Amino acid sequence: MKIVHTIEALRDTLKPFNAPTLVPTMGNLHDGHLDLVRAAKPLGDVTIASIFVNRLQFAPHEDFDTYPRTLQADCDQLAAAGCDVVFAPSEKELYPEPQGFKVQPPGELADILEGHFRPGFFTGVCTVVMKLFQCVLTEAKGPRHAVFGQKDYQQQMVIRRMVQQFALPIGIVSVPTQRAADGLALSSRNSYLSDTERAEAVQLSLALRALGRDALAAADGLTRHLPALEDRAMKALSARGWQPDYLTVRRRTDLQTPQAGDPLVVLGAARLGKTRLIDNFEI
Repeated sequence: MKIVHTIEALRDTLKPFNAPTLVPTMGNLHDGHLDLVRAAKPLGDVTIASIFVNRLQFAPHEDFDTYPRTLQADCDQLAAAGCDVVFAPSEKELYPEPQGFKVQPPGELADILEGHFRPGFFTGVCTVVMKLFQCVLTEAKGPRHAVFGQKDYQQQMVIRRMVQQFALPIGIVSVPTQRAADGLALSSRNSYLSDTERAEAVQLSLALRALGRDALAAADGLTRHLPALEDRAMKALSARGWQPDYLTVRRRTDLQTPQAGDPLVVLGAARLGKTRLIDNFEI
């Protein structure tokens, strides 16, 4: 496995290959990330993992400065998973000057749910992903892909729409969320949890599953009953000491309020102590 830190070295490394597959990450890797690498391997002739903690998607009060940087451990895991190239640029390499040009996603998708509670988040995500695509994929001669995890459900939907609207010749592949034995979605931020909080953390996924069951039971009356079902789920989680941002049922196609017969996804975000966790299930 080769590790490169500059765009020039990356492009030189990729010249012999025709069909690259990119797995964008912020590092501090876990088995869920490695699952993305394993899914990427059959899609092309070279698999690239990027490791970059992107300042643009963090609000001033969030954990950019304290987000774990574990490059050596990450590279060891990636090599064992069969990754071919690691692109680990510095902030100065990827943003040599202030990033004045940014990708602004449409508000109807990017200003709801995560975007409502983290204003500007998806602008930062789209901007860095577009830049990574330009660095890694645009000069390829054959099929090219990028692989994302379904845990970040809204994020992968935003990126998929961005690729469609800019007519980028990139296939976006979504990989199911990997979970711990108790059902907790794997996340880099799980490392922030104390032992007591880790035992409690699975309650977010349990609350979402319960909300999903209630939504399916409501059937044709879902639109009418949904606000009360969501409110009950939020209150139940709050009673356990969480600070929920949202627990909600949306239609899968655009994350808007569902109507009877729509394919559904249940999504949630909540803070346990100082750690904010997200999860989702298609139902």
